Amino acid sequence: MSIYFYYGDEDYLIEQEILKFRSKLDKEFSDMNFRKYDNLNFSDFISVLRTIPMMFGNMLIVIDCLDYLSKDFEKSQIEEIKSALDSNDSSVDIILTAILPRDGEKKLKTKSDIFQLFKNYNSCEFQAIRTYKVKELSAIIKKMAADKNVSIKQDACEVLIEQLGNNLRDYNEELNKLAITIHPRTEITLNDIKDNCFTNEDLFNLTEYLLKGDRGKAVTEYRNLITKKYPLEILSALQTMIRKWIITKLKSKTLSPLEISKITKQNEYVVKLAMQKLQKVPMKDLVNLKQNLFDAEYKIKNAKSLNIEEEIEYALLK
Repeated sequence: MSIYFYYGDEDYLIEQEILKFRSKLDKEFSDMNFRKYDNLNFSDFISVLRTIPMMFGNMLIVIDCLDYLSKDFEKSQIEEIKSALDSNDSSVDIILTAILPRDGEKKLKTKSDIFQLFKNYNSCEFQAIRTYKVKELSAIIKKMAADKNVSIKQDACEVLIEQLGNNLRDYNEELNKLAITIHPRTEITLNDIKDNCFTNEDLFNLTEYLLKGDRGKAVTEYRNLITKKYPLEILSALQTMIRKWIITKLKSKTLSPLEISKITKQNEYVVKLAMQKLQKVPMKDLVNLKQNLFDAEYKIKNAKSLNIEEEIEYALLK
């Protein structure tokens, strides 16, 4: 069989590649013929690379090697690893993975001997697509939709991108829900998104009313939102948005919308819109709202509040 080396910060796509290999295993023995290992010590690593399968069909082995790529190996160790890889059993596929924390500080030592060795074996880098690359993200979303036997219109794609950023796992979950909701239709439209998902526009409306002091409209908007989503989902989305607004307001005097979009993982257009809306909003109001939402979440998760919907409503209005 073969050796593969998948690395990068887009864990969802790497996971999908692994699933493709798993789907090819003999279904009767798929659990027996799949093995996953994380950061083995050197001797165990060599032993696993030399695995000989049982008699029940082909085998798939996945090894997390991220820690290996930050270490220095002696020349003799590199040669031993190469020998084990080159003598890979014909019935065994081995996938070496190095999944980086998304937007983290950790970087791969691409010039190291171990990285250069792994790169010789069917290597592929999987990078998270930045949110300002709307065309590339739209293409992936449309393919994910097609895999679920539905299609999605471009304007609906763009609204999802504004809402979800570049988290493909979130897209997969949202598309699964939408595919079920629109059945027997097979095309997801902008109205489907508006009717079944809460969007940044929804959240903007709610928070704008709050920041303007129009509490009556804020309550109405919140109660509309809880017909679409569970209150804790709304709370989580609001906390994320407020955090991004605080960053945007802090950075708006020194950074461009594009630079801020890279920090907050948003579409550049969304950042420009937020900058306009936040010009006259005092920072202390944003910080107070964020603290109120945090306090509400603490009470809910620690069973100090018996009514989740009312607790969040109180946090928004106090």
